[in-house]
Amino acid sequence: MDYCMLINGEQVSAERMIEVINPATEEVFARVPHASETQMDQAVAAAKAAQKDWEKTPMAERRAKIEALAAAIGAEADEIARLITLEQGKPLPEAQGETAWSQGYLAHTATLELPDRVIQDDAEFRIETRHKPLGVVAGIIAWNFPLLLCCWKIGPALMAGNAIVLKPAPTTPVAALKLGEICARIFPPGLVNVITDDNDLGPKLTVHPDVAKIGFTGSSETGKRIMASAADTMKRVTLEMGGNDPAIVLPDVDVKAAAEKVYGGAFLNAGQVCLAVKRAYVHHDIYEEFCAELASLAKQAVVDDGMKQGTTIGPIQNKAQFDKIKGFLEDARACGRIIAGGAVKEGPGYFVQPTIVRDVTDGQKIVDEEQFGPILPVIRFDSIDDVVARANASDYGLGGSVHSSDTRKATEIAGRIESGTIWVNQQLNIGPHIPMAGFKGSGLGVEQSVEGLAEYTQMQVINVARC
Repeated sequence: MDYCMLINGEQVSAERMIEVINPATEEVFARVPHASETQMDQAVAAAKAAQKDWEKTPMAERRAKIEALAAAIGAEADEIARLITLEQGKPLPEAQGETAWSQGYLAHTATLELPDRVIQDDAEFRIETRHKPLGVVAGIIAWNFPLLLCCWKIGPALMAGNAIVLKPAPTTPVAALKLGEICARIFPPGLVNVITDDNDLGPKLTVHPDVAKIGFTGSSETGKRIMASAADTMKRVTLEMGGNDPAIVLPDVDVKAAAEKVYGGAFLNAGQVCLAVKRAYVHHDIYEEFCAELASLAKQAVVDDGMKQGTTIGPIQNKAQFDKIKGFLEDARACGRIIAGGAVKEGPGYFVQPTIVRDVTDGQKIVDEEQFGPILPVIRFDSIDDVVARANASDYGLGGSVHSSDTRKATEIAGRIESGTIWVNQQLNIGPHIPMAGFKGSGLGVEQSVEGLAEYTQMQVINVARC
């Protein structure tokens, strides 16, 4: 099936089409347009024109439109979830969860406000702060959550009074284009635009003089290039990038319960989650038992096409990432002991068995680099000071967790970890009301919550002298 882009309220195609591959079958299931640079310019121009009226639109009307978008996603949730599974690979229940999350994030964003704040009001001065829209936002989306990440950009961008041009990943463009179809029925022409490419328009979009802000979710390498390209025009940027998130497991845990939490936090979406557990540090006293529990859970996984009932882990989303994961498997075999998984599935599709590798340590690729796939290295530790230092010895700082029956102790340790989010006795508890930010190479700025909404605005100070 062929899909269209959304430019200035119109469904448009292009001279060239891109084939979209189902990662479970390696077969083409859809075709999408390859936007030309002219079409990209048209999308930005349409957004710029539409934004002028939208920033004058009362907040109540903006809120109603975003609520309408959330409701419309709900009305077509089954079809959207099916498309997510076909293009991304995740099991259908996870895709259904993604559509529900998208609705929830939009609905919550519609409740947020950035009211004027009076700093001083006396006989001499009245000083207040206001939040002004920036203009045109470019939303550049990764392939692991093709609908949710779009909604993370659309919601705050429009609530703040901006217009947006969305560019989804070329391997997962269909859900975004379906979202564009829905937006065309709800928003004024040009306010939301969705263009698709083959990873060639990003550098042109990020330097475009009429783009005021870039909201990016993706790899740290790409994020650094975006940050550099934004410098000449001083664009605002929000960068939500990679992570090598540690889970620290203390010896006083219920081993079975803690292993289930760590496993679940590592293998959601086949490990293709920026905030997933990427390395587990387990105390020496429970190391053997904990590794055995993780291996048992991994061996119970059902690795198959996400459209099949009972599948718990779908394919890696694209061949390039699949090849990277195979490289990590080779490293795991060379430097550690694989106790579950460790192989790719025979036949078509980019399938990797959930893999637990033990007897590895810091300084090895499998531990130091972000796998972004279904592989979990388990590292032994003895002292708290040592494990905190090892957890922090990373260029990343997105998420992490500490597990202990002593919540107070675990919370104190959590505060010593250099990451934007640290969970205690849990993992991946996120929500639209909870700020998400990264330390170091994991990002810049804030997503979600009222703090995330403020990222899509420019603060202005009105300083009035009393006459």
